[in-house]
Amino acid sequence: MIDPLLALLVAFAVFGIFAVLFWPGKGIYAAYKKAKRNTSRVLIEDTLKHLYDYEERNVHSTLRSIAGHLSVSSDDATKLVQKLQSMGLVESGQDGIQLTSQGRSYALRVIRIHRLWERYLADETSVKETEWHLEAEEKEHNISIEEAETLAAQMGNPVFDPHGDPIPTKEGEIPKRKDISLSGLRSGEFGRITHIEDEPQAIYIQLVAQGLYPGMQVRIMDVGKNRIKFEVNGEECILAPLFAANVHVVPLLKQEDITSEFKSLSSLRKGEKAVVAGISKACRGPQRRRLMDLGIVPGTVVTVELESIGRDPVAYNIKGATIAIRKKNADQIYIHPKVGEPRAYKEFSQEELN
Repeated sequence: MIDPLLALLVAFAVFGIFAVLFWPGKGIYAAYKKAKRNTSRVLIEDTLKHLYDYEERNVHSTLRSIAGHLSVSSDDATKLVQKLQSMGLVESGQDGIQLTSQGRSYALRVIRIHRLWERYLADETSVKETEWHLEAEEKEHNISIEEAETLAAQMGNPVFDPHGDPIPTKEGEIPKRKDISLSGLRSGEFGRITHIEDEPQAIYIQLVAQGLYPGMQVRIMDVGKNRIKFEVNGEECILAPLFAANVHVVPLLKQEDITSEFKSLSSLRKGEKAVVAGISKACRGPQRRRLMDLGIVPGTVVTVELESIGRDPVAYNIKGATIAIRKKNADQIYIHPKVGEPRAYKEFSQEELN
């Protein structure tokens, strides 16, 4: 018979070994991945991205900013900048370290790959939203230009990544953003979220937890020194100014009351019918494709057949088939509360649905 105490000690020992090897951010495996990233190519490309980001924000980059961004010593940062200068990618002056035209082109190429891969992860995989950026950070250094263009073609050459950032074209062109930060709106003003910054990761995770995503409309309720209170999707949300600065919006003269024209599928009761208007942008990847494969497309007539206890899930009749849909998914399906021939109803664009 196995001694319970011995078994417990063995279990603790196994757990300890596992923790040492795989503890997030601090384990041996994490250290190995970090060391693997610190190759010459990775350091060069990450530096170019850093310089591009600073130039876009009209901030002067220095050896200290580069060293801090890459987590390397000042001496290593100096050697890296010298190498980039010899390659004709950067130049130094009174305004700090700046990209040359060749360096900017290289930086945009890396950014294009990064944002394309984030778009792919969002639309084609089940990778969690909070992991898109980190996955793309690794992939951007290990994919060729040809592979990136093949990927872009497969996805229909998307213009924006899932965070709302514009994807540079293969010619190295990128449109200027005309949005402002959420903290730039005043009390009573409206805006539509166009971009949610995915760095730093800790702030991005909090914004995702609030359920924010590009396309949502907001109304500022109160702006204070320590908090910004606003309404989104009928719910009150509060962010610290530091967090709100990472949410960008396009100001609106008034609220675009498009959603009043339709409700969510979850609002229907047993026996009621409605026509599908579209699916929210918040529903992405395999889940979105599954709903569309089931017939959830604009113009489809849907009828509630059965309701479980708690109404989660609910069985709907869709094109003659009975299909159970969870409430969290039904909340993301917009409907017209009137029934008739599908062609009699407007097919809303995804912009209108958000």
